[in-house]
Amino acid sequence: MFYEVVHGVLKPLTHAIYRPTVTGLDNVPRTGAVILASNHLSFIDSFVIPLAAPRQVHFLAKAEYWAGTTRADRMRAAWFEAVGAVPVDRDSARAAQDSLDTGLQILREGKAFALYPEGTRSRDGRLYRGRTGVAWLALTAGCPVVPVGLLGTQDIQPIGSRLPRLAKVTVRFGKPIQVAGRYDSMPQGRARRELTDEVMEGIHHLTGQVLAGSYNERPPGS
Repeated sequence: MFYEVVHGVLKPLTHAIYRPTVTGLDNVPRTGAVILASNHLSFIDSFVIPLAAPRQVHFLAKAEYWAGTTRADRMRAAWFEAVGAVPVDRDSARAAQDSLDTGLQILREGKAFALYPEGTRSRDGRLYRGRTGVAWLALTAGCPVVPVGLLGTQDIQPIGSRLPRLAKVTVRFGKPIQVAGRYDSMPQGRARRELTDEVMEGIHHLTGQVLAGSYNERPPGS
């Protein structure tokens, strides 16, 4: 109920203020498990995708957002939950696998799950190689992957900025990539790599970003 209230207020409000260009909504299945795999340019991306998508979307957020006992802390936690965020401890020894396990649980409940195959935000605007977690999830859950291309979100909240700014934003949902039966005869490692590369190719087609040709690493302390 809280999600419906927040989404019902925020979606028309943000669309009125930013007037985003959103294309490909018909490519997002309205029911059933689906992964929305997007490029990552800004902290605000995790709010842009749920507000642009035609159905509720869940995503991971660092557990620190749920820390604290003050009224402001509780309001912040409630806000993240309302927009579909799920807490994950990014600094634990099992952080990567815990994130995948959480995503898999969401998908097995027939929900939409958004993630960033690059792993962390691109600080130079280039598109980095995708990590194979997205393919592991898709192949394990047996669900399609919808590539998502974001343009301009880095101008809404540039890295280091505390408050959002007005900027032109485009959200493009690509054609779903089906996985059922396509990789059954292929070694698991090769299947994950090929599917990940296909997803990143789909994202690149939507954004036109310069390809970095390497993996992106999370800056220390971020």
